[in-house]
Amino acid sequence: MKRPIYLDNHATTPVDPQVLEAMLPYFTEQFGNPASAGHMYGWEASAAVERAREIIASSIGAEPEEIVFTSGATEANNLAIKGVAEAYFEKGRHIVTVQTEHRAVLDPCAYLETLGFEITYLPVQANGLLDLSLLETALRKDTVLVSVMAANNEIGVLQPIAQIGALCHERGILFHCDAAQAIAKIAINVQTQNIDLLSLTAHKIYGPKGIGALYVRRKNPRVNLAPQLHGGGQERGRRSGTLYTPQIVGFAKAVELGLAQMTEENTRIRKLRDRLWAHLKTIEGIHLNGDLEQRLPQNLNVSFEKIDGAALLLGLRNTVALSTGSACSSGKPSHVLTALGRSPDLCRASLRFGLGRFTTAPELDTVASSLSQTITTLQKIPSKAP
Repeated sequence: MKRPIYLDNHATTPVDPQVLEAMLPYFTEQFGNPASAGHMYGWEASAAVERAREIIASSIGAEPEEIVFTSGATEANNLAIKGVAEAYFEKGRHIVTVQTEHRAVLDPCAYLETLGFEITYLPVQANGLLDLSLLETALRKDTVLVSVMAANNEIGVLQPIAQIGALCHERGILFHCDAAQAIAKIAINVQTQNIDLLSLTAHKIYGPKGIGALYVRRKNPRVNLAPQLHGGGQERGRRSGTLYTPQIVGFAKAVELGLAQMTEENTRIRKLRDRLWAHLKTIEGIHLNGDLEQRLPQNLNVSFEKIDGAALLLGLRNTVALSTGSACSSGKPSHVLTALGRSPDLCRASLRFGLGRFTTAPELDTVASSLSQTITTLQKIPSKAP
């Protein structure tokens, strides 16, 4: 059976062959535990981890000591939000975030509400961008943290991170940014963008699943963080657990490759994305979700009128692999599109195209043709969505 064209790169990406090659020796030959300080096997693993830490830190303008390895961006988000809430409990119990954040931010915030914290969930404008005046108004003396993602996982919108960070620092408030979709795709510098905590993951950038990191600022200001995992005291006590050396090595290699190719790759992918949009925007009843300019080159998110969303995916299943929204929240109307003002029917009849390193122009032409035919057929059938 012929496999469908893969356009779900926001959900995950294939491991780049160069990343896999870098990882393999640490499964078999150099398999030591980085915490084993008494022999060569441990030294080899520890050296590999520290080299990776340096690469990842350098990519965001940080120091190696500021990188805490985690199992992914979900754990990094939880560690940042819950860790700050617990560490700064006596200073304040107010947190500000945005309605379009990933569930890995919204759900920890909802949990903190059960513990007595007050969370302000800011709306976004119709194009998905945050109104900075609303953020400024929401900040209070007891606000301890603001959490805003760099690039939205559904609609690809890029928030004005540097301006948000500046607003927070002017008021002595910590700023956390979920950069799972942004690392090695757009330029990130924690110093110039005033970021205090930054969540990262490898599997969105052709690295392995199961590994991520949290940047934690050490000075100006020094961020205190209450650990959420206790045990062996790894990662300077901030995140206990045996470090997964092969994954960490692969993460660093993915970042290294991504940065080296970022300008050229973004130019190529943006042209492909615009080529796809040129095909799709001729379809009657189509809506673009999110600002076209302030978005990731890899992203295109659209909704269609007068069709059933489930039938749309079913009709495309043999041609293209994609999703209607976040892979972590499938089956529910998108809270991101709802925040943009889209109706429930449009939310259900939406598609998220995630282009990637291995996407080609002929593939997109095939997808556009198949989608146009499927939409034409379905628009003649009344939607069965409730």
